[in-house]
Amino acid sequence: MHALSPILPARRRALALLTAAATSIVAGCSTPPQAPPIVDDWHDVPLPGKRPTSYRWELMPEGRELVARADGSASMYRKRLPTPANALREVEFSWWVNALPEGGDVSDAAAGDAAARVLFAFGGDRARLSARNQLMFDLAHTLTGEAPPFATLAYVWDTRAPVGRVVTHPRSDRVRKIVVESGSGGLRQWKRYRRALNADYVLAFGEAPGPLLAMAVMTDGDNTRSQLTTRYRDISLR
Repeated sequence: MHALSPILPARRRALALLTAAATSIVAGCSTPPQAPPIVDDWHDVPLPGKRPTSYRWELMPEGRELVARADGSASMYRKRLPTPANALREVEFSWWVNALPEGGDVSDAAAGDAAARVLFAFGGDRARLSARNQLMFDLAHTLTGEAPPFATLAYVWDTRAPVGRVVTHPRSDRVRKIVVESGSGGLRQWKRYRRALNADYVLAFGEAPGPLLAMAVMTDGDNTRSQLTTRYRDISLR
């Protein structure tokens, strides 16, 4: 009988990096939560190995708001929204942020927290994915039980990157972010945005988008161990 050989340190590190990369591409997939509290089909999306952020709807005089509270945590709140590519036009959303993650940087995998994100998951031809992305997609499917989206576009509030910068996720080029707010100047006030989703996808990925699968919000402080409160309002396609 031959003893099983231990995984070499280099292979172990490579597996850890692939797992982290796979976790970063799950904007459109997750392990379905137990009996999720659903409001208009919005629901919690846990991330593998992460403590979840709290998301709760509150009724305010101005209307319904989604309150996200992160405490060294990371997860998303998602709504499936199947939309043909030729129907994609403008998206509107508003957010209110109480604080930014200290040292947060969406271009750095080790510090990639953001107080506010609005994400959109798109379908596409998976046969066009690189071998590395195919491997990450297969691993993400194994970790979550769902196939990841072909591409994810996120609008983010970053601590330092200039507004307008397109940031490719350091662990997966299938996730790209457009910085729409930067720095602490706008904290504790409502910020409203209207974006041309189709044009922004072309800006980020250099090609026309496939069909829209879902949209989500994400407030995370797991990398920087931050405590964050963000309020989201009026997320809609026009």
